[in-house]
Amino acid sequence: MQRRTFLSLLMMGGAGTCLGAPAAFAGYPVTKSDAEWKKILSPAAYDVLRHQGTEMPYSSPLDMIYKKGTYACAGCNTALFSSDTKYDSQTGWPSFWKPLAGAVDTRTDTSEMMIRTEVLCHGCGGHLGHVFTDGPKPTGLRYCMNGVAMTFKAA
Repeated sequence: MQRRTFLSLLMMGGAGTCLGAPAAFAGYPVTKSDAEWKKILSPAAYDVLRHQGTEMPYSSPLDMIYKKGTYACAGCNTALFSSDTKYDSQTGWPSFWKPLAGAVDTRTDTSEMMIRTEVLCHGCGGHLGHVFTDGPKPTGLRYCMNGVAMTFKAA
């Protein structure tokens, strides 16, 4: 590929992201316009779910909830995690060692000058957080989630 072609494609890709919802959200079962997401989500949830923001550590009330129940996406209500897999990672964000089957998708995130694995809601493609390999047994995974991106329903 010629350098000029590559740079043109790169520029078009970047421009497309600025013009509306990121292409990453296409193809999910729940889709809404950016205006619709802004209308139904709190400003903090909108920032995290639709623009890959991060809430401040220790700011989410969901971090310290340990009742039986289910954590769901704040955007589309897809059930994401069972309280049975939640644990205190002492990071300041709700953490789980396993999502519910088929509840989340992952992709490589190279933002902030590091390589991480981003966790997305399988229902709407909303950004939930990241998964790391320093979690407890049996999976060894730590799904470090933004509490503002989820709701909790007690069993």
